[in-house]
Amino acid sequence: MNQELMNKAAKILWDAWSTGHTISGLPKDCRPTTRQSAYEIQKRIADLSQSAQIGWKIAATSENGQKHIGASGPLAGRLLADRSKVSGDNLTLGANLMAVAEAEYCFRLGTDLPPRDTAYSVEEVLNAVDTLHSAIEIPDARCVDFVTAGETQLIADNACASWFVLGPPTTSDWRNIDLRDHQVQVLVNGTVVEEGVGSNVLGDPRVALTWIVNELSHEGIGLKSGEVITTGTCVLPFHIKPGDHIISDFGQIGQVSVTLS
Repeated sequence: MNQELMNKAAKILWDAWSTGHTISGLPKDCRPTTRQSAYEIQKRIADLSQSAQIGWKIAATSENGQKHIGASGPLAGRLLADRSKVSGDNLTLGANLMAVAEAEYCFRLGTDLPPRDTAYSVEEVLNAVDTLHSAIEIPDARCVDFVTAGETQLIADNACASWFVLGPPTTSDWRNIDLRDHQVQVLVNGTVVEEGVGSNVLGDPRVALTWIVNELSHEGIGLKSGEVITTGTCVLPFHIKPGDHIISDFGQIGQVSVTLS
């Protein structure tokens, strides 16, 4: 794709996102067919937003999630400051096609991880992590039929990013906790609606974190100290509506909450 067509795709998607509208899909002339062009369109959407980037997200980290949207694997997206909150905040849900939320492990980097020719190991990536957080993601899609849009359109559409809520850094000795078996519970308006474990995220949230580092490195993109990376949902996405109070409880790792005003 040439520069003009990537700019066209980015503007269509950003206009839909910023106005709360949906589209049937990108026009064929500017529909990305490779991950490389899809990530470039995604970057241009972030530029159009004029919002600072605070980190990254991973979509489709479970086999069921990948099958649901017809993806061959996980997808990486950008987290924007203007669409991020901290635990205890209120946010206005607005128009949201998916109307679901997710409970996620989130890592903040303390060291840069620049792109390179060889893959990063899990150990190398964890050595670059500063803190572990609980998080809530509220995804959305600009393509009305996101189930059949295809992975390159979904990547271009910022991997279905919308709202992100960051919990405080855990005070637990998380490096000595097996995150694969660690229980996560979600309460909506005081009622438990979903439960899950870390292994629902590519088998291990630490593996998911390493996946996105290598995915972006392959595209020539590095991760920076201070960025947060939320690694995909540990529970089945649960339905939400305005007025809901959501708590994701990660036990000794901590809680994160948000109210949908």
